[in-house]
Amino acid sequence: MERRSFLKNAGVGLAAGSVAMPAIAQNAPTIKWRLASSFPKSLDTIYGGAEVMAKRVAEATGGKFQIQVFAGGEIVPGPAVFDAVKDGTVEMGHTVSYYFFGKDPSYALETAVPFGMTNRQMDAWMRHGNGGKLMAELFGKSNILVVPCGNTTTQMGGWYRKEIKTVADLKGLKIRIGGFAGAVISKLGAVPQQIPGGDIYPALEKGTIDAAEWIGPYDDQKLGFNKVAKYYYYPGWWEGGPQVSAYVNTKKWAELPKEYQTILQLACADAHVDMVAKYDARNPTALKQLVGSGTQLKQFPKEVMDACYKAAMELYAETSASNPTFKKIYDDYKKFMDDQILWMRVAEGSYNNYMHSKR
Repeated sequence: MERRSFLKNAGVGLAAGSVAMPAIAQNAPTIKWRLASSFPKSLDTIYGGAEVMAKRVAEATGGKFQIQVFAGGEIVPGPAVFDAVKDGTVEMGHTVSYYFFGKDPSYALETAVPFGMTNRQMDAWMRHGNGGKLMAELFGKSNILVVPCGNTTTQMGGWYRKEIKTVADLKGLKIRIGGFAGAVISKLGAVPQQIPGGDIYPALEKGTIDAAEWIGPYDDQKLGFNKVAKYYYYPGWWEGGPQVSAYVNTKKWAELPKEYQTILQLACADAHVDMVAKYDARNPTALKQLVGSGTQLKQFPKEVMDACYKAAMELYAETSASNPTFKKIYDDYKKFMDDQILWMRVAEGSYNNYMHSKR
């Protein structure tokens, strides 16, 4: 089959949600991969991104290329996905790269950092800025091909057992938060805790922690955080547009037929858009239900936001001074983001503000 024709048909089929390609099914090899997710099955939106991708791949290859998705803990724990893909324990992973902040803070830039880019800005940087190239260089050192495969959009600021009125209220606060955000908030006296998603509820309920951040209304409601913490803060300044990614072992990637490589990339792109759309569709209803059941929605005071911003900028300067890789990526990231903020403020920001004033 002529390659141009193949790509055209694959793209149309994936966009439509199904595809029948008997020519591929007849001539292509049968391949079965395993994918280790960092997320539990109960979170159908973020975990479901990998399932959407795998379904598209199977449909586009007539069932010849099968990717079996395993939830966090079924093959390896969620935080072990990076090493599982790097070492070839599994062919693929589905995760968020800031989980691996401890290996190198540079990885967090592939997902989200405090006061960083939104979903659309990340997409622009990854596709038409230097993001894709810089991340290919970074992850390639660990035998991983990284492909965007979802985004939760701007997250909430988490659940708190007491109100946060001033910066002083952060002092001694035990909060489930990690990576760069944990390092930032610790500068202000908080005590960050690394706790898996499934263990957050009992920790909040028992008072082992005072606060916790997860994702947003739809997922937070599923996990029942509103039953054990009264105050729900926004915005999640540490996650302006956290990108979820598919990891592929580079050796296994090289063994795929070129057509399968293209299909996999297209399937990831479709799952990426689908996840954003699901969160945007489901979060409004979940938020209204949470508030209706007694949750107190609170905006972080400007004093707190400003203190966190200052601490974040200090941390980026410190990290850049000691980590050349981080500095190279962050400098490009920051420059691109500054232009994006200017454009969004002029166009979409002003439009959204006006529309909000008319509600």
